Amino acid sequence: MEPPRVVIDTNVFVSALRSRRGASFRLLGLVGTGLFEIELSVPLALEYEAVGRRTLPATALTEADFEAILGFVFRSARHREVFYSWRPCLADPGDDMVLELAVAAGSATIVTFNRVDFRGAERFGVRVCGPREFLAEIGEGGV
Repeated sequence: MEPPRVVIDTNVFVSALRSRRGASFRLLGLVGTGLFEIELSVPLALEYEAVGRRTLPATALTEADFEAILGFVFRSARHREVFYSWRPCLADPGDDMVLELAVAAGSATIVTFNRVDFRGAERFGVRVCGPREFLAEIGEGGV
């Protein structure tokens, strides 16, 4: 059986950078283990980098730490090109690229803290859940 495919929303990525506690950090720590496949597009990678850099002063990470984390996530991810735009689809236009990536990845699950922002994703066969819920589903729920 193939591992689940996920698109990690930027808010979960940044939460993992800000704190070593909680489901976001645990999820990021499981990237590359084979328990799930992380999906990534160029626009989402650029957003991870930009928002992560802005957040860096509020973390205990050094620039080198951040570069290593970013590099590992980028190397571990399945890189997808999004050939079709569904915009506008969601209330927040910034979330459309996340939904489009999930659709391009074959209905991957979006892992986010802002589930309400992805209302309507189910029309595309995309499931939306929080990091704690996803960890429980893959048997890693002890956070």
